[in-house]
Amino acid sequence: MTLVRISDDALALACGADDVAAAFAAAGCTVERVSSWGMHWLEPLAEIDGQGFGPLEPGDVATVLAEASPKAIGPIAAHPFIARQQRFTFARAGKTRPLSLEDYAANGGWQGLAKAREIGPEATIAEVTESGLRGRGGAGFPAGIKWTTVAKASADRKYIVCNADEGDSATFADRMVMEGDPFMLVEGMAIAAHAVGAQKGYVYIRSEYPHAIAKMEAAVRASAHLIAPVELEVRVGAGAYVCGEETSLLNSLEGKRGEVRAKPPLPALEGLFGKPTVVNNVLTLAAVPWILANGAEAYAAVGFGRSKGTMPIQIAGNVKHGGLFEVGFGITLGELVNDIGGGTASGRPVRAVQVGGPLGAYHAPSDFHLPFDYEAFAAADGLIGHAGITVFDDTADMSRQARFAMEFCAAESCGKCTPCRIGSTRGVELIDRIRARKNADFGRAPDRVEALPQMHNARKVERSLADEIVLLEDLCETMKFGSLCALGGFTPYPVLSALRNFPEDFGAAPAKEAAE
Repeated sequence: MTLVRISDDALALACGADDVAAAFAAAGCTVERVSSWGMHWLEPLAEIDGQGFGPLEPGDVATVLAEASPKAIGPIAAHPFIARQQRFTFARAGKTRPLSLEDYAANGGWQGLAKAREIGPEATIAEVTESGLRGRGGAGFPAGIKWTTVAKASADRKYIVCNADEGDSATFADRMVMEGDPFMLVEGMAIAAHAVGAQKGYVYIRSEYPHAIAKMEAAVRASAHLIAPVELEVRVGAGAYVCGEETSLLNSLEGKRGEVRAKPPLPALEGLFGKPTVVNNVLTLAAVPWILANGAEAYAAVGFGRSKGTMPIQIAGNVKHGGLFEVGFGITLGELVNDIGGGTASGRPVRAVQVGGPLGAYHAPSDFHLPFDYEAFAAADGLIGHAGITVFDDTADMSRQARFAMEFCAAESCGKCTPCRIGSTRGVELIDRIRARKNADFGRAPDRVEALPQMHNARKVERSLADEIVLLEDLCETMKFGSLCALGGFTPYPVLSALRNFPEDFGAAPAKEAAE
């Protein structure tokens, strides 16, 4: 009987994978539901004896089984999108059944935990430190240093918290881990708990991920006996973007409003319920089993500069070949967009690429030489964040995108600090004024409030378009350096990068023209 493998990943389901699977079953095939390969433009993708077919519809099944399908893509493992990758975290993607303990163990699962138990907590932390693993949630803080801080803290109880509140646009790697390889995350958390002396761990998953929640709950139940005495529990997020910030997440876990905490104290010393807590992203914890099983040296041998190991990069937006591409740091942005992504889906020229989610900078094609690396993007006034990239073609209005950034911040702000809460709303108003006046040669007189004698800092004379843009830059500086967390602090990145790289969309002269 023909064995057909089809993903039960949420994206594949949304594309109709269940109907295709049912059609194969009706044709007498044995259907096995596996994780996704990450080639999203080919979903639903079916695999038969290593050969791939996609994107399929139920009506394609007969031609596939007759070996006459025009949707055949050849051996999946040899497909250029897969063959070019270095898959450490996603080594099992597309190959195993997500909730099969047998599949997981047969494909390298639990080897990392066994090694950690063999060498002990101190050596386990040393392995993570020497690997150079940095937090994959966006901050890029060395995981080994955070673990060391928690391990050395004196307390009767410690916690591991997995931040699975993946809310950035163009990101889906966390979801793919939890839906496709949930035991890997369980193993990573168990290793972290063993290393720092934690008794309990929580996986905080955003409520918009029902399939990931169900998979993780099932995986935690099925593997409880393998990670004991460590206990894991899945908690569903409260639906706020700011709960992806670690201190807001801790408040939410404690049943409080998802509001940012001032630091210090650091969560590593006073975290969940006031106890030392490791808060790591899904991809950070998911990288740990491979490091322990294969050694820190092997992991650190891949990468670029201080960015060691691989990064699961998520390619989305107006792009031909969207999906999950795991590779060592150092690949250029241009390679990701043009060679891997295939350029825009519309066929029009690429105008901008946003890297790092809704708070990431907009990069023009002139930045395509940048290596994908924390330091290189920081030097270019950008960030790689959670490694999501969104492609825009030349029809995009970048002043509108800048307005969206401010509007997003205003909607998602927890309200704790003034620069974020008030600054984002003023930012929307200011960009609206700029957009209404771009290319128009008239000024704006002070309004009734600005004209009041007690408004000492308000401008009393007409404000030109250039004055409004300077005001926007000043506002961004205040938000960047005055906000309590990354939501308010990073919102200026998309706004200022749009203004810097695409000034004509704001009615300002391009930088080169202005200089002349």
